[in-house]
Amino acid sequence: QVQLVESGGGLVQPGGSLRLSCAASGNIFGITNMGWYRQPPGKQRELVALTDFDGDANYIDSVKGRFIISRDTRKNTVDLQMNDLKPEDTAVYYCNADIRVMEPGAAYPRYRNFWGRGTQVTVSS
Repeated sequence: QVQLVESGGGLVQPGGSLRLSCAASGNIFGITNMGWYRQPPGKQRELVALTDFDGDANYIDSVKGRFIISRDTRKNTVDLQMNDLKPEDTAVYYCNADIRVMEPGAAYPRYRNFWGRGTQVTVSS
């Protein structure tokens, strides 16, 4: 069974840094996009950063210059380095990936979208 597991959340003061990590495990035939979303309290989930298999990355404007997404295609991991954190970055952060898997009864592997369970990031003094 394929799963995404996040780690690295916590409480940090404004201006501080945190590094989130996400590892994909299971019977994986390939991964295309990997990224991070977040859901602030009382708000909808939003895309924070996304990277494709070639390592090209995109960010929402509010984190450009502060967050860096990186990926290890051999280990099936994606990290999010978050610097100069602000209170408005407080949210549950979720890992997301498009993973090629063999489903029961299928003739060939197909891509499915997977979510991690999330990790809390709180920025507060």
